[in-house]
Amino acid sequence: MAKKILIVDDDQDIRMLLDKFLSKKGYETKTASDGSSAIEILKSNKYDLVLCDFKLPDLNGLELIQKIKVINPDAALLVITGYSDVKVAVKAIKLGAYDYVTKPLYPDEILITIDQALKNKNKKDQNQNKQPNKQKKFVIGDSVQAHEVMKHVRLIAPTDMSVIIQGETGTGKEFVANEIHNHSKRKDAPFVAIDCGALPKDLAGSELFGHVKGAFTGALNDKEGSFESANGGTLFLDEIGNLSYENQVKLLRVTQERKIKKIGGTKDIPIDVRLIVATNENLSEAVKNGEFREDLYHRFNEFRIHLSPLRERSTDIKVFARYFLEMANQDLNKQVNEFAPEVLVKMKDYYWHGNLRELYNVVKRSVLLAQTDVITLECLPEEIKSPVYFEQVDTHYTTKVEPANLKSVSKIAERDAIISVLEKTGYNKTKAADVLNIDRKTLYNKMKSFNIDL
Repeated sequence: MAKKILIVDDDQDIRMLLDKFLSKKGYETKTASDGSSAIEILKSNKYDLVLCDFKLPDLNGLELIQKIKVINPDAALLVITGYSDVKVAVKAIKLGAYDYVTKPLYPDEILITIDQALKNKNKKDQNQNKQPNKQKKFVIGDSVQAHEVMKHVRLIAPTDMSVIIQGETGTGKEFVANEIHNHSKRKDAPFVAIDCGALPKDLAGSELFGHVKGAFTGALNDKEGSFESANGGTLFLDEIGNLSYENQVKLLRVTQERKIKKIGGTKDIPIDVRLIVATNENLSEAVKNGEFREDLYHRFNEFRIHLSPLRERSTDIKVFARYFLEMANQDLNKQVNEFAPEVLVKMKDYYWHGNLRELYNVVKRSVLLAQTDVITLECLPEEIKSPVYFEQVDTHYTTKVEPANLKSVSKIAERDAIISVLEKTGYNKTKAADVLNIDRKTLYNKMKSFNIDL
């Protein structure tokens, strides 16, 4: 039976192009021009995959993803976005999108990404996570931070201690968790990964603990939760800070009593699971703000691993780019051998909002576009070839600025510009000074005068 794909885009030409292309490839397709129409279609039909533009006339991509996750939670999601919106595309992945594709659209790239998303969905549908864990290739960078992480992984893996992995989205938290599992005494048992950020609040309890038939509307059969699936092995809970207070209470009970109770069930089920959790926020701050239970935080915080963003470990970029080049060659059936030296320079200078995930997408697209066995500058997105170091400043003021305050306004703008450029250059002061068109000594003096401490 043909897989069903819903295409959501307000651009008629893109809708028609994708509809015609994917239909020829054997998919059953339907289109919608806005988010509301897509929601109505999904209410009456189940789809294997939804391909949606991030910018729609009535809903943005994040709002649409949240609604789709409730109406058709099993559908794989792909987001279409402009390259300048990579940061929001990363947020979309946090909410449950499988991946994103950037404009301009290339049919071969979309087809490969759709196939991968559907394969990933099929693995989940078959409950593959119940099978003994298959080791993933774990790539170690050359940076000091990377070797420190590896040392901690080897240290903590043989124990049964709970671990918090902290780092930005796309830094490889799940790969680190998997590596801990692969070097533990549980390595032959299941490794189950759950993204708490992608779980609708009303379904999170069912996903984690399971439910019995009739427990709520739509519960047509008994369901095994993630804790049962991971029994004897490791359960990885990504974006743990997104769990509701109610589910935090249930999770605390599980960590204390080593038992779960299914939604609507009456009997306790004993479980033996090692917990590894991850977050891109400061959980201790969330505890202080009353957003996360302190007792649960201390249960998890037996050991902590911090993953630095890619821009802070630029020596790792070349290592991962070459690894992703191998992966892209396999996926695209191409034979691209290397990066031009100037390409590696541009990659090293770029900010990498989406970290390793964004780097992988850039390399894959570059391999697709490469006309020879070398990736050249022409293969890179414009955002990387010509990065924007200064944010656009809104010069419209609703209140008048008194002449006596013009000097302070100028200083604030100057300070903001310096901070922005430092962030965009990965805190490389030589590069920042070059972008700002000043020498390093002047930059240091200005940082000191503006109390910028890095």
